[in-house]
This record gives sequence, structure tokens and C-alpha cells, in this order.
Amino acid sequence: MRHIRRVLAGFAAALSITTTATGVASAGESGAKAVLRYTEHGVPHIVAKDFGGLGYGYGYAAATDNVCELAKIYVTVSAQRSRYFGPDGGGYPSLSEAKSNLHSDLFFQRINDSGIVDRLAAQPAPQGPRREVREIVSGYVKGFNAYLARTGRSGITDPACRGADWVRPITEQDFYRHYYAIAVTGGQGFVTEGLFAEPPGGAPAPAPATAAQLSAAVRDGLGKGGLGSNGIAIGADATAAGRGSVLLGNPHYPWHDGRRFWQSQLTVPGRLNVAGASLLGMPFVMIGHTADAAWTHTVSTPVTFGLFEVPLRAGDPTTYLVDGKPEKMTSRDVTVQVRQADGTLKPVSRTFWSTRYGPVLKDVGGFPVPWTAKSAYAVRDANAANLRGLNTWFELGQARSTADIVRTLSSTQGVPWVNTIATDRAGNALYADIQVVPHVTDELAKVCSTPTGQETLAADGLAILDGSRSACQWGSDPGALEPGIFAPSRLPQQQRRDYELNANDSAWLSNARAPLTGFPRIVSDQDTERSPRTREALLTAEAGRFTTDSMKKMLFADHSLVADLAAADLAKLCASFPGGQAPSSSGPVPVGPACDALATWDHKYTVDSRGALLFQRFAARLGTLPRFTVPFDPKAPLTTPNTLNIGNAGIQKAFGDAIAELRTAGLAPDARLRDGQYVTRSGERIPIHGAQGFLGVLNVMTPQWDPARGNTEVTHGSSFVQVVGFGGPGCPDTSTVLTYSQSADPTSPYFSDQTKLYSRGEWVKGRFCEADILRSPALRIVVLR
Repeated sequence: MRHIRRVLAGFAAALSITTTATGVASAGESGAKAVLRYTEHGVPHIVAKDFGGLGYGYGYAAATDNVCELAKIYVTVSAQRSRYFGPDGGGYPSLSEAKSNLHSDLFFQRINDSGIVDRLAAQPAPQGPRREVREIVSGYVKGFNAYLARTGRSGITDPACRGADWVRPITEQDFYRHYYAIAVTGGQGFVTEGLFAEPPGGAPAPAPATAAQLSAAVRDGLGKGGLGSNGIAIGADATAAGRGSVLLGNPHYPWHDGRRFWQSQLTVPGRLNVAGASLLGMPFVMIGHTADAAWTHTVSTPVTFGLFEVPLRAGDPTTYLVDGKPEKMTSRDVTVQVRQADGTLKPVSRTFWSTRYGPVLKDVGGFPVPWTAKSAYAVRDANAANLRGLNTWFELGQARSTADIVRTLSSTQGVPWVNTIATDRAGNALYADIQVVPHVTDELAKVCSTPTGQETLAADGLAILDGSRSACQWGSDPGALEPGIFAPSRLPQQQRRDYELNANDSAWLSNARAPLTGFPRIVSDQDTERSPRTREALLTAEAGRFTTDSMKKMLFADHSLVADLAAADLAKLCASFPGGQAPSSSGPVPVGPACDALATWDHKYTVDSRGALLFQRFAARLGTLPRFTVPFDPKAPLTTPNTLNIGNAGIQKAFGDAIAELRTAGLAPDARLRDGQYVTRSGERIPIHGAQGFLGVLNVMTPQWDPARGNTEVTHGSSFVQVVGFGGPGCPDTSTVLTYSQSADPTSPYFSDQTKLYSRGEWVKGRFCEADILRSPALRIVVLR
């Protein structure tokens, strides 16, 4: 620490940007804002004497690697995509589910016109940002702008935005708007298209969605646009040494656009020292570790929005009734500028309607909740007033124990839609789903749910309540920082000395030996089937005595639980087909080497595994087929369901279709995974290991299937992966890999270097302590003044 202070006291004096190849910046004037010390694979260790300087260093370094991706974010939240790119296109799925640039702009302009972000940012903590957060944000904006001023638009190296007029300096308002978009991802951001509701006119309204359809929308859509994760916290009793702890953080996030992670270490001597990764443009470590504690997040099951059905006054579809009294809906006209084919701009306006509960909807995930002459549906987003997460992640960066982590989650109440899994040096393992959850108790749901809402709440946690009664609004707890959400004391949390984990199922089995029960259905279900990925995580945790090395090997073994359950039976089925011909949609298909490939397959998704591709394409076709003959048993949740239903004609045909699909793509049934699962970066083909979560593989990779070539791109999957171990009194034992690499700029040396590293099953050595940083053979110092 004394050494860092000397560096801060002696930044180089001569230039605005000073770069040295090795060593520490030489003594000189002390007017520097921050020091960036780059180690292997372009990971910056950012040191500053104050929080404003820390934000400055982060903003400058993040823009260096990803200025185009960041600029896309800011043009999106400022509602100007149509101005620069035209009204069509696919919107920007990193920040909302809008299906076009026009709808994206109208969505964000509606938020901006409401002033909600400005009001929240102006409030004091805990509702608004605390002082240190404001300083970091101010510095971040200045750092981003300093980078842009230095390069100019024409000097940007990334061809995605070099010279583009939509790349511009940013303001603090841009930053807060970006964070707000992240916070409402699971609410308004998910139902974006549904907000374009209009009063009933001449055309007949579509039939309302069934409960099953709405549940499917929640279940499939609130996979949150390709968001998922594993978090495994191993306490002292389950480590090989019987002391300390090991944490696996394994978020499964998109590989492209604005939901990318970016890795850094952030240090203000004596105030903050934290390493890990954050989503692009967030100058806080969101998943990472300090000297004594480590944490990760997994996407949680509580649905953070809810619907209210309101009856309408006869003949007046914009007046609704509450307790028998009429209330007028409010309307807001929103206007954005849209580029025309000739390059001119034209204003386009849309009217949005709202009730006391929130905006009026027309659908949820594409399934109608129609606005008719008799009723309408409104949506309430529990995160609609949540800027508190900025305080949460700042304070997590100061945690020294799992107890500190619980205190931070409870006092800030800012986590928007994720669980927290954590460990500490003392050997504790933590699971906590302390986040923003609508205050819908089972008692309230029983008396206030609509008939459809009773089914959707039971199935997937979506509350649909009777908006005609004021008594049916969300409740409140005295310990909650805002009305309508549960207090932290009402939410699941558990600390143990063996393990805690989550793989995007509910809190029930965060530890198989100590189930968490008795919570309202909207918070957590219980006694229900766990996903194959959750079962694989639990079986792994139950069997292991962990070290950091064994945790890394376990993840990159790419083992498939579903293969254990089904591959042998599938091989027998394959061998039983008469004449070696499997049924398929287009007629019998020769099985060829498929049977032997399955019989000898290692049940792994490593790049050289044979049989893995065939099983993947088979499992992807099963859909809702009754795949197992032994059903789920809540008394044996880790081992049921099981036994492949090989007598089912649909399963037999799915197998034949999988063989035919591989052959169409030019792949043999016994092809290696690397032959049909890869990405191409700068013309180089890079094999990718891992597989989809439905196969019970922890190292999730969700590839994009090209019928002519196989899996040729990754849409989402393992992203920033960290393994953190605390043993003795020394530096944390840390390994990381950022699967898609630090930079989205194809001209950067950090564009695909970690992707190749990941392909080889290798890791980046964590360099947290001063001596480790200075020993890096790649050490490069940049001083910002």
C-alpha cells in the first residue's frame, strides 16, 4: 500500500498520457488523476487517490476497449436510434425487448420525458446515489469524454463507429439512464412491446392469452434475453483443506452488444480495493472479490413486475373503476425524430396510457392481454424507482465478510433481479435472494388474483391482481425502503459452512441438506422439479472436497447430467433400429456410426468429444415430449426424473432428425464437437466447448445453429468466469477468464485473445496483490493527467 501511495504521489509530469513498458511510473508532479496498470490480456488495475479519479480511469480505460459498444448504449438510452439508424432494425436487445429502433426510441423517450431518472439521481441516499458513487460517476463521464477528445471520432480504431456522428461526449444523465435501463430489464424492459397499447377501436380485440401462454412468456422470456448463471459457494467444511472457501462465479450472458462484461481492479488506497467485472459502462465491480470476501450473482426466479386488470366504465375505455369510483387514465404523447430514406428527419409521435398501477399493456412477451371495451391490463414494475443498486455495488466492493455482504444487500435494497452467492476468508458460504420483489403475499394473492392470475402465480410467479379494489394493491413492509416490496427479512438467505449455490432455480435447494421453505410463491417455489443444470450443480457440490484447481477442472470438464441419464439408453435404441435405419421426418435415415459414438461418448462437451453434437441436436428437438419414464419425486429431487422414454415414437423420430440435421450440415454423427461448434474472429476459427443448460452442463454455451455448417456463433453463455479461493492469510487465489475477451474492437490485441485461451481450457492468473501486479510479464503503465 505504501508503494501505491508513492506511485500516486509521483505520477509522470510531462504528458497528458504517459505510457511505460514496465515498472512503476517515475516520480514527478502529482497532478495525475489515475494510474492504469495493465497485466495479461489487457486487464487494467486502476489506482487513484480519490473516487473521482477512479471513475476517470475507469471511463478512459473502458472507452479504450469498447468505445463503439458504449456509444451504442448512449444513443439508445437517449432515444436517438431512429435519428441515426432509421426506424427499422432490431432495436437494441441489450436494453429492452423493443423490436425496432422506433419502438426502442419511443420507449426510452417516454422514460426520459417522465423525469423519473433525474428525480431519482437527485435524491440523497439511500434512494439516490451516495456521495462516493456520485464522484465515481462524475469521473467516469469525464474519463470517457477525455478518451473521445483525444482520439476524435476519426481516430477511433474500431470500424463499427469510426467517424460516426452518433459517437459523442456523454453526460451524467446518460450514465444514470443507462443504469436505470439495466434495473428495469426484468420489468418494463421485458414488456416493452406491450406498452404500445391503444384504446379499443373498430377491430375486434384478440382473444386473451391463456395462463399457460403467459407462464411460458415469463418462463422463456425472463430467461432475461439470454441471461442466466451458476454460483457455487464452498465453505470451509467442503474444502479439501478444511479451511477457507472457494467461490465459482459463472454468469451466462450475451457475447455481443451492451450486456458484455469488462474486467478491472479498482483501488483507492485505504478506501476501496476490489477486482472483478461489471457490465459495460458500470464503474463498479458487480461480480468479484475483495481481499477477504467474494461474490457472484445469478438471475433469480421472482418475477419483478405484476399485472392489474382494471374494469372500464361503459362507453369510456380510458376511464377505469377502483372501489366503484371512476378514475381517468393519464396519457403522455411522446415524440422522437426519425431519419427518412432521403436523410431528412421527421417527428413521429405515440400516445402512452397509464393507470394508478402503471402503464396499460396490450401483451406480455407477444401473448395478448387485450384492452377491450370492458377491461384493460396495467403493469407495475417493482424496479421503477430503483437507482439504489449503484450504492449496492459500491458497498459490496468494501465487503470483508459474508456478513458485510448481507448488511449491504439489506441496507441498500438495490439488487434488481438477481441472487447473491458469496464466500469469505473465514470459511462461510452464503446464499441470499435479497432483491426487489413485489409484495404479493399468498394471502393477498388468494383473495385478489384473477382466475388467470391464480394459475400464472402458481406456475411461474406472475401475479395478476384485481385492479378494481384498492385493497388489492401490493403490500408493504416496515423494513422496506419503498412501498410495495418485501423487506430483506422476508426474503431467503442462508449461511453455512459446507456450500450454497444457485443455477437459476428458486431458493428451495440452495443447499440440498437444508431446503429453504415457507416463502410466498412469488418469492420462491418448493417441492418442484429442478433444472438439469441445478441438479448437476447440487450433485457436484454434494460429492466434492474442493480446491480452486478442482473447481476450475470441474467447470471445464463440461459434463452433461442429461447424458448420464439418457445417452446409454439412446445408444441401445440406436442399435435396435431395424436395418440400421432410424425414423425421421423425411423418412428412414441410416444411423451409421451414431450408435458407437453414443456408446463410447464421455458425456462431456469438450472440443474433442465425439457424440456430443449428435446428442445436443437430439435433445434440442425434444420440446415437450415425455422424455423420462420415472417422474419427478420431491423426496428425491436430485435424482428424478430419469430413464429415457425410448418407446415414445416422437423421441425415436427426434433421434433420426438429429442425424439428418448433422448430415445436412456436413457433419458425421461421430463428429468432434470442435467440427461443429466454433466462432470466427478476424478470420480465425476458434472451437468452443460447453453446451446448453438444458443438457445439464454447468459451463453453458448457447450456440447459433446454421443448418449448413453447424454451431457457428455463440449467442450467450459463460462470460466472465471467476474462481476465488481463500486459504491462509495471503492474497486470494484467483483465476478468471472473459470468454469473449476484453474488447469488441477487432483491431485490439484483446479482441479474441481470451476466447482462444478459453477454447484451450486455460485461465488468466488473478493479480490482486501489489507484488503479483508488479510481477506480471505483460505489465504496462498508463498515467492519466
